[in-house]
Amino acid sequence: MSVATMLENEAMKYAADAVKYDKMGDKDKATESYKRAVEQLTRLIKLYPDYTFNKFYVEKVTTYQERIRLLKSEDGEDMGVEKFTSFETKQTSSQQSMDENASEPSEKPNVNWGDVAGLEDAKKAIKEVIVYPVKRPDLFPLGWSRGLLLFGPPGCGKTLLAAAVANEIDAQFIQIDPANIMSKWLGAAEQNVAKIFGGARKTAMAGKPVIIFIDEVDSILGVHTNEVGGEVRMRNQFLKEMDGLQDKGKNYHLYVVAATNKPWDLDWAFIRRFQKRVMVPLPDYATRLQMFELNSAQLELTQDVDFHTLTQLTDGYSGSDIKDICQVIRQEVIRELFESGEADNTTKKPRKLNIADFKRSITNRKPSVSKEMMKEYDKWFDQFKAL
Repeated sequence: MSVATMLENEAMKYAADAVKYDKMGDKDKATESYKRAVEQLTRLIKLYPDYTFNKFYVEKVTTYQERIRLLKSEDGEDMGVEKFTSFETKQTSSQQSMDENASEPSEKPNVNWGDVAGLEDAKKAIKEVIVYPVKRPDLFPLGWSRGLLLFGPPGCGKTLLAAAVANEIDAQFIQIDPANIMSKWLGAAEQNVAKIFGGARKTAMAGKPVIIFIDEVDSILGVHTNEVGGEVRMRNQFLKEMDGLQDKGKNYHLYVVAATNKPWDLDWAFIRRFQKRVMVPLPDYATRLQMFELNSAQLELTQDVDFHTLTQLTDGYSGSDIKDICQVIRQEVIRELFESGEADNTTKKPRKLNIADFKRSITNRKPSVSKEMMKEYDKWFDQFKAL
């Protein structure tokens, strides 16, 4: 057992003892146990300053220290058990809320294939992995892949693709929030993972497709120099659940779609469990042209605005870059209206946008993805692609 795991286990033990004594009204033993729990968690935080769970353990330390202060207060004799009741209720309520948030379905963004410009290769791969098996499972006697990894530079449509396929097959959409998974309650992270997959499995077995979407998957399943007990248990639970999806004879439709901007940070144990690994690249010329058309559809433009010219000027820009360009120039003409003092007149509208507005915005905004970064994506894709 590593020192880190030992410290975490000791903290869990002392915390459990503290709550037990606190509930019994034994303030001295409760105070001592809370102190011991704080000591172990503090050592853990200092030993592993980059540990994923630290921010939650810091909150726990603060909570225990506050309870110690209350137990030592001058009127502690009168408030001990009563204060514990509210303290215990607060813990239980918070943990229950966190568990519910971690496992309940997320509202699917109202996105369909037509709202996702370009990315035809990625759409094709997703259809083959998810859409076709749902529509004609009889055509897949060997089963189908259940893990799909979407990787590439930020702002290129990975989340939109996941939402679009969920709408395409009318699936229950569960978006995993790393903040909810990595619970501040000691030992709860792996339980949250089990609960999410357990609920999703029941829904899928009842006949409704389910997509578990993990954004920024590298934050919870990436390679870390130092791993502590809670993180190890959570990662092992993910491995167990994803392995369970591949069991032979299971023909329900439960898929894990993960997205990352840092595929090189993922642990190989997880990389190989995503049977399909698809790169979502920067938009090409045709895609950028479509993005300008989509993002400008509700804007009033002058006749000199030529989307082909704008597309040529934005080689290397991401989809989010192009959207931001359109938003910025719209905000500029709105600001002009307010500064003119005519905004109070509801019949007065902002002026139309012209080509100079677009060019100025493009000049003032550089691409968010460098050429060096794209080389890293291409290198990783050559090594790990699985289409």
